[in-house]
Amino acid sequence: MSRIRRSSWRKRLHQALRNLLALLPRSQRFALFRRMVDCDPEPDARLVLKVAETREELEACFKILHDAYVGAGFMKPHPSGLRVTLYHALPTTTTLCAKWDGQVVGTLSMIREGVFGFPLQSVFDLAPVRAREGQIAEISALAVHPDFRKTGGAIMFPLMKFMHQYCVSFFDTRHLVIAVNPDRIEMYESLLAFVRLQEQVVGNYDFANGAPAVGASLDLQTAEAVFNKIYGRAKPRKNLADYFFRRNLANIQLPKRRYFTTNDPVMTPELLDHFFNQRTQTLDALDDRKKALLWSIYQTAEYRRVLPMLEGGEVPLGQALRRHQRHSISCPGRLQLRAEEGGQVFELDVIEFSLGGFQARCVQELPTGSAGEAQIQLGRHEHSTVQASVVRRIGSEAGHFFGFKIDEADDAWRRCVAALESGHTASDLDHA
Repeated sequence: MSRIRRSSWRKRLHQALRNLLALLPRSQRFALFRRMVDCDPEPDARLVLKVAETREELEACFKILHDAYVGAGFMKPHPSGLRVTLYHALPTTTTLCAKWDGQVVGTLSMIREGVFGFPLQSVFDLAPVRAREGQIAEISALAVHPDFRKTGGAIMFPLMKFMHQYCVSFFDTRHLVIAVNPDRIEMYESLLAFVRLQEQVVGNYDFANGAPAVGASLDLQTAEAVFNKIYGRAKPRKNLADYFFRRNLANIQLPKRRYFTTNDPVMTPELLDHFFNQRTQTLDALDDRKKALLWSIYQTAEYRRVLPMLEGGEVPLGQALRRHQRHSISCPGRLQLRAEEGGQVFELDVIEFSLGGFQARCVQELPTGSAGEAQIQLGRHEHSTVQASVVRRIGSEAGHFFGFKIDEADDAWRRCVAALESGHTASDLDHA
């Protein structure tokens, strides 16, 4: 009972402080938030930040998240003691964890756009963000263990640093979007330069148990200049521009990838079954459309044994699939046109590929129908050389995008496609 009273007292105190802050002009409130920043450029070696990949790490992340969301009123207690959403089941979602002395003390998830879109797009319009081109990732499921919530950002800032570095270097992301409680939006605006998607507060956000929410976005392409303007003269432990864009933290364990893919999926069939069928019944509660979409993602027999059947026991095998499945990738390449076409060399940024072709960004104009030899670096030690021709052009403010058809895949290309089609986790690709 005393714990409940202390919790209620703290909530009233925090609300009173927020009410006092609200009386200050916006510029003074933001300046006050920034004075509270304490980002240690050399965190304690006991802190390790990594992609959550084991059953134990994921279970700890989902438990911390559950307790934080229940405490904030963003969800009702679940019998499992875990907060597990459908988005955690997707290969396009990556969950990060912060570990202290081997124990998970913080977590954050990044959701890349997949077959179910983003959680926040159910209530917020992302059209203005999409108009600026570039991949989008929703930052969600952020929580810190209660024992570390009063440490001045000792867990929060390293997690944010890891998130930023991962999105830029590994997730092929330009825009971050968030949906947060109105009480917390000014922290993201003042410290991290997020910009609101709309001025109006959404009064009932289903993904957070009907709590009010504010949507916001951050353009990572322009963020460094904005941070330099805000923090250019700040002291080292308060300079988030230096912390995010120029510091390297030895505590961060970056993923190792065989290929230049844009995701680090970890959900094996066993983990999918454990978290979404046994510990929770997340998959069984889906409607038939969502069940069918899951079947379109997980097409191997090992996964399909744990996927939910449609109503009446129907198996969605009749779905229309592409002739060649497409895979997201971010790798450099170059195209040398045939001698009879001038022999020019064009630098490419390959963003998607399949057994029969690829899509790439090119700053120069490539005439439709032109052809030549394409050299693509699929991974650090994986190179492919194929004959390719330009079959379509898509213009945008982010550059020129071109679709290529290849005459015949070489061995390296086939190995990469086979690895991506036969497995769904990062470990599968390493051992393919």
